[in-house]
Amino acid sequence: MMKENLIPAIEFCTSHQIEFSFINSLHEYGLIEIIEVRQTAFLHPKELPKLEQILLFNKELEINLEGVEVIIRLLERVNQIQNEMTVLKNRLRLYENL
Repeated sequence: MMKENLIPAIEFCTSHQIEFSFINSLHEYGLIEIIEVRQTAFLHPKELPKLEQILLFNKELEINLEGVEVIIRLLERVNQIQNEMTVLKNRLRLYENL
C-alpha cells in the first residue's frame, strides 16, 4: 500500500475536532482500520465514509460507542444480505429465462 494514499489520523482528528483517542477506540472496537507506518497512525481513504457516519451517530445523534458499534454491524449485515439477494435474484432470472 502506498503511503501517499493514506491520510494521517491526526490530520483527520484535527479537521473534525476530535481526539485521537476516539479514533483509537474505534480501532479497538474493530470498526475501523488504522495503518501504522514508522509509529504514525494513518487511515485508508476507504475508511472515510464509515468514519463520517460514525461521527454523525456519535456527535449529532449522541449515540455512545457501544451503540455505534451495534448500528455499524447491523448496517454491514444488511448490506451483506442485500448483496446476497441481488446474486440470488440474478440466478433466478437466469433460470426463468430458460
